[in-house]
Amino acid sequence: MSNIRNIVILTGAGISAESGLRTFRAEDGLWEDHPVEQVATPEGFAADPDLVQRFYDERRAGVMAAQPNDAHVALAHLDEKWEGELLIVTQNIDDLHERAGASRMLHMHGEALSAWCMACDMRHHWEGALSDRPPCPACGESALRPDIVWFGEMPYRMDAIFAALAEADLFVSIGTSGAVYPAAGFVQQAQLGGARTLELNLEQSLGSRQFDETRLGTASELVPQWVTEMVGE
Repeated sequence: MSNIRNIVILTGAGISAESGLRTFRAEDGLWEDHPVEQVATPEGFAADPDLVQRFYDERRAGVMAAQPNDAHVALAHLDEKWEGELLIVTQNIDDLHERAGASRMLHMHGEALSAWCMACDMRHHWEGALSDRPPCPACGESALRPDIVWFGEMPYRMDAIFAALAEADLFVSIGTSGAVYPAAGFVQQAQLGGARTLELNLEQSLGSRQFDETRLGTASELVPQWVTEMVGE
């Protein structure tokens, strides 16, 4: 491990599943019993904004009720101890990484506890409901939507992610399906820069064959073990 200085970590729904948050998309194409196209696309929001707002009000409440698990805590410990560059990129919309103590991270798919005003383009920390059309704290317009990247929209901070991948010595994917781009292509981007790649997952993913090493098991078991290897504690 002495030649590893810069680490990029990608986390997906599998790391939060043990905290009681369901994975984003089931095999039947439903998310919390709704067609994904109905609640996770701009077209779905335009067709029935009340349904979409209620849907994310429920997700927001679920996030606030959940607690970080051992995998989140272990990554926060790595964030604290690692002296090289470290970036945790999460596909998840929950704040469990932050509540565990991680700070060197970004949310590429947005955040459940954030509201985005379509009138003034401001974003606000938000814990209440949006379904009752509250006014934007900045401009007063009732034009707030969930600050979530829906299908058909560009994920956040891609420039920063690709820059980190280009400099990475190690890329680690945790609890992801390997099915959704652009995140599914991060392993290849990291390898182009010469990084070693490691997958920690409950089962083989669609992209497992692309990794140098895959370890199978629960995130709450695998992530603390790997972090212990990295920090020597």
